[in-house]
Amino acid sequence: MAENKIQSVSKNKKIWQFFWRSWAIQDSWNYERQMNMGFLYGLVPTLDRCYPNENDPEQLEKKKEAYRRHMAFYNCTPQTSAFVLGLSASMEEQYAENTASLNPDSINAMKTSLMGPLSGIGDSFFQGTIRVIAFGLGVSLAQQGSLLGPVLAMVISIIPSVLITWFAAKLGYEGGNAYLQKLQSGNMMDKVMYVCGIVGLMAVGGMVATLIGATTPATFSDGTLVIQDILDSIMPQMIPLALTGAMYALIKKGVKTGWLLVICIVGGIILSSLGILA
Repeated sequence: MAENKIQSVSKNKKIWQFFWRSWAIQDSWNYERQMNMGFLYGLVPTLDRCYPNENDPEQLEKKKEAYRRHMAFYNCTPQTSAFVLGLSASMEEQYAENTASLNPDSINAMKTSLMGPLSGIGDSFFQGTIRVIAFGLGVSLAQQGSLLGPVLAMVISIIPSVLITWFAAKLGYEGGNAYLQKLQSGNMMDKVMYVCGIVGLMAVGGMVATLIGATTPATFSDGTLVIQDILDSIMPQMIPLALTGAMYALIKKGVKTGWLLVICIVGGIILSSLGILA
């Protein structure tokens, strides 16, 4: 590969880019891949610095590859996403400097493995704790006619979000660099890839089981034999898993998203009207 010189920029500027762009991560939220476009937006400055020469066909292809890599599914609390942005940026820089030092698949594996834990922590803290406290105090003051009510609610909500987002970006980027240097000293990267793969599969499996609510109302012998109970005794959530597998097979065959939506909607209506699915 031709020599690839990454454009230099101060560390603080990078951290502030992760900070500001993480606030926009839900601006292009979509039902197919959720925050993927917002995440890519957060990494665009890094990728452009990694591959600055678009007149070089090899660099241009590497940049396109990186853009496509970060269009994968992503969903995480915006404030904690700054950590993932920082860590992903450090990995992208490492890969751009030396393609032999890092498997690019490990970048998405890392993202997938972090989505679940950081979402659980972030949502519980910001949505389940900070927001409740902030607006509980705010409403209490507002009911007394005080203008401090909404002001206090916003201040209590904003300050922890700003601090955690900035330090998450800083920790993700700086810690990512130090972490990657340690990984290069041995065969730790393969082990990390293996663990990230397991955690990622667990996250996807949990999403399939909780987000796809397909069951069958079919019964036999005057209702004494319930098919759903039999399926659950064999494997809980068997129907959602089968439907996910069918969608995955269609995606691998290159079926477009629009057709997948048509298949889901029309197929769901037909199977529901026939009493096969509920």
